[in-house]
Amino acid sequence: MTAQIDGWLREILRCPVCTGELIDGTAPDGAAELQCAGDCEQPGQRRGYPIQNGIPVMLADEARVFTV
Repeated sequence: MTAQIDGWLREILRCPVCTGELIDGTAPDGAAELQCAGDCEQPGQRRGYPIQNGIPVMLADEARVFTV
């Protein structure tokens, strides 16, 4: 699932924890989210930021932390 986010906004959004690039991803429940493209704080750890009503929620406390 791809998030519908304007291109100009997508270009400036960065992970608030590691300032890394964000890519489209899917949460375990199938919902669209933005995910860190690289390691976030620890090797192999990333964060997924939920998209609610078309708006990315860029709060570290709301992020899903996962490993790859």
